[in-house]
Amino acid sequence: MDLYIYYRVPPAHAAALQPLLAAMQEALSREHGVSAALKRRPEEKDGRQTWMEVYQDVPAGFDDALDRALAQSGAAALIDGPRHTEIFEDVRPCA
Repeated sequence: MDLYIYYRVPPAHAAALQPLLAAMQEALSREHGVSAALKRRPEEKDGRQTWMEVYQDVPAGFDDALDRALAQSGAAALIDGPRHTEIFEDVRPCA
């Protein structure tokens, strides 16, 4: 399973938010063996940037670890509004 988590960020918070998320993703990758990426849309909309965290091949229970890591990072205070999570899984070939 892969997680795609997107949310809005005020541009004034971007420089402070990026290193917090980078450190959080580094720790999650090391502790849980996931591949992580941080992305954002190139344009702003309504004075906000849209950012996305990507976590590939997440193990069972990763959601709880992610919630704890986010709380410990302090990053949530720099995000405007809720985080939206989309879950995708690989398409398995037909037999």
